[in-house]
Amino acid sequence: MAATGSEKQGAGENAKAFYVSTPIYYVNDAPHLGHAYTTVAGDVLTRWHRQRGEKVWYLTGTDEHGQKIMRTAEANDVTPQEWCDKLVTEAWKPLWEHLNIANDDFIRTTEKRHTDRVQEFVQDLYDKGEIYKGGYEGPYCVGCEEYKLPGDLIEAEDGTKLCPIHKKPVELLKEENYFFKLSEYGDKLLALYEANPGFIQPESARNEVVNFVKQGLQDLSISRSTFDWGVPVPWDDKHVIYVWVDALLNYATAVGYGANEEKFASTFPANVHLVGKDILRFHAVIWPAMLLAQGLPVPGRVAANGWLMVGGEKMSKSNLTGIKPQDLTYHFGVDAYRWYFLRAIAFGSDGSFSWEDFSARYTSELANDYGNLASRVAAMVGKYFNGALPEATASGDAEKAIHDGLTKAVTDADRAIGEDLDFQSGILSIFSFVKQVNGYITEQEPWKVAKDDSPEGKARLATILYTAAESLRAVAVLLNPVMPETSQKLWDSLGAEASLGALSAQPVQNAATWGQLPVGATVTKGAVLFPRLEEKPAA
Repeated sequence: MAATGSEKQGAGENAKAFYVSTPIYYVNDAPHLGHAYTTVAGDVLTRWHRQRGEKVWYLTGTDEHGQKIMRTAEANDVTPQEWCDKLVTEAWKPLWEHLNIANDDFIRTTEKRHTDRVQEFVQDLYDKGEIYKGGYEGPYCVGCEEYKLPGDLIEAEDGTKLCPIHKKPVELLKEENYFFKLSEYGDKLLALYEANPGFIQPESARNEVVNFVKQGLQDLSISRSTFDWGVPVPWDDKHVIYVWVDALLNYATAVGYGANEEKFASTFPANVHLVGKDILRFHAVIWPAMLLAQGLPVPGRVAANGWLMVGGEKMSKSNLTGIKPQDLTYHFGVDAYRWYFLRAIAFGSDGSFSWEDFSARYTSELANDYGNLASRVAAMVGKYFNGALPEATASGDAEKAIHDGLTKAVTDADRAIGEDLDFQSGILSIFSFVKQVNGYITEQEPWKVAKDDSPEGKARLATILYTAAESLRAVAVLLNPVMPETSQKLWDSLGAEASLGALSAQPVQNAATWGQLPVGATVTKGAVLFPRLEEKPAA
């Protein structure tokens, strides 16, 4: 069985990479907050593991075949390839750059490195007797690119059968297809789930999949013959490969399947597939069954995030609740955007977004708690010690409490973010420490201690300000995967780049080691980390 995402990976050249993927996103339209939510989560996770000193591979990309793409292109009077090229170059890649996504690769399913390998994979399954020819008739949702079971459908007021996700009428399709013997893999999948309880997360998602598989699996239609925008079935060019079979294989083709054995061996399978809960069954049922049929290792885990909701509806273009990420980054900034959704919503659960909630959390936690702490400490070091970090020579119980608080924050955050994908708890543990340091300064009142010119008073003031600055050094390290631009500003303000080196090279697990900032480091009061929000509407 594949290593789980919780197993530590070495940083050596031959070590298995900590491999994380997002779904590859349909390019029928520009990305919205839901797409960005999953991609930012993957970015924070992989940045965290990089900052553990591990070898990491982060994959994202676009899904460019299928009937939905073909119809969208036709509606815009362009070819499907022209439509995909336009959306990828003008919308998808620029947004990931804007959001500071540090992906290692961007796979497009129209690339030859992908399509050739997809044909090889499917041909192998056909040669092994895992695929046969048959016919199928049933309700099909173009939006999901999926045949639906009658029991899955909902009914409109006029009796029309609708897809429960897109709330649009399904189409009754009848066509000759090729089928993958998915029904033969039910027991093997149930054995996989039982042997590895963490394979599907969260637990509610795991229970849903287990119950679905226990009801019995039907063989999977893996080709379509009513349109031609897809990868041709290699032994029958009247058919194209079902878009989901094509899409799932990106996780293998992007890391060298059939083309680069060394790369494939050192990367595949993924430690974590991040997916939306609406595509969970594809990743937790069809994908591992395909891998088992091919004799390949299965991923460590499939982690399903919930839906972002606006007004009680899933955020999507079809429901007209799609909000551009740029609407928010324009007002709050990119780092605050990256922070907010992972802090405000428990990963794996549905969460509602509101402009008012974002504003309140920004002002309270980012501007008042974190940003104000950084400004106050830098200003006091400048005022009382001419910007040179003083030495702590009078530590006592108050400082020990800060040391202990930092140790707890690092331990809790590393487990929550790095192991459990509990981004909310990890971020909260760091901000609990920020609050503790704010409380420490309030209690110690360095502005009053500064009035004591005695050697004892000066030593106490120096200790208070060193303790606060060293705490901020650790916070910059811990928040770097979440808010890299702001963390770099704080790192520079503390004079840490010159004395400790690059922020990205600081191991998160060592952030609690006390005394890393050298005495005499130049502390400067830079720009405000989180400026007061102007009263302006979204762009």
